[in-house]
Amino acid sequence: MEPKVIDDGQNIIIKWQFSKIVIPSEGIKEVLSDDTYGGNDPKALRIGFPYGSTDRVLLRTNEGNYLIYTSNPHTITKKLKKYVQ
Repeated sequence: MEPKVIDDGQNIIIKWQFSKIVIPSEGIKEVLSDDTYGGNDPKALRIGFPYGSTDRVLLRTNEGNYLIYTSNPHTITKKLKKYVQ
């Protein structure tokens, strides 16, 4: 099961399994590809299954960092990058 990233115009909503994370669009600072297995930020919220072949997208926000494990990093990065300030 893949994490879903939904753009409602004001917020970015990340859904995965039974979790729903709402991030204000204006709070997004940076979107990066992360080539480490578990990420460098020990406090980052990890979303998705951390398989060895899964790509990782790091989302830095005003509230904290999110590491999204996905097999579709280009689509997620494209959705998120339009809000980078």
